[in-house]
Amino acid sequence: MSVIHRHHDETDAVHAPTHHDHGPWFDRALATLRIAFGITFLWAFLDKLFALGFHTGYDQNGVLDRFGPAAWVNGGSPTEGFLSFGVPENNPFKGFFTGMADSVFIEWLFMLGLLGIGVTLLLGVGMRIGTAAGALMYAFMYAASLPLENNPVVDDHLVGVIVMAVLALGAAGTTWGLGHWWNRQRVVEDHPVLR
Repeated sequence: MSVIHRHHDETDAVHAPTHHDHGPWFDRALATLRIAFGITFLWAFLDKLFALGFHTGYDQNGVLDRFGPAAWVNGGSPTEGFLSFGVPENNPFKGFFTGMADSVFIEWLFMLGLLGIGVTLLLGVGMRIGTAAGALMYAFMYAASLPLENNPVVDDHLVGVIVMAVLALGAAGTTWGLGHWWNRQRVVEDHPVLR
């Protein structure tokens, strides 16, 4: 149901609601989505860092070795498995992705991205940069998954790109987050890209 604000002035103009007029339940739903995705990114970081056994930590025989050699802190690679073996053979970008498989720079970029996006989403600060980075990471994973197995166009990575856009446009960091406080900081006011 839309709300129309009638201003009592000389023109008696009628203004349509802005995106901030959507109500507390929508704000809470958006905040819940933001926090859920923040946990997803942060958990992926922790699992790859320590090989906690939820996706990382299994050897080639499928035996779980928590905190073992697969952990990034123990010299394991958080990107090599997916980039070497997870990209389909008929992927048009296979050479590009497999070429990055053993790059230390890509490992650091990926892990710092997971950590930064996760913290940004959980706290609700720096949402423009955090959601842009999240959308870019999802877009790369989408490209690496082509051709898709279960749907010719949409998969969870593409949905992730869309969610990042919704979170950025919906001011999702201001409910159950530090977004209001963050946006009032002088450096953020001077550099709106940090919002």
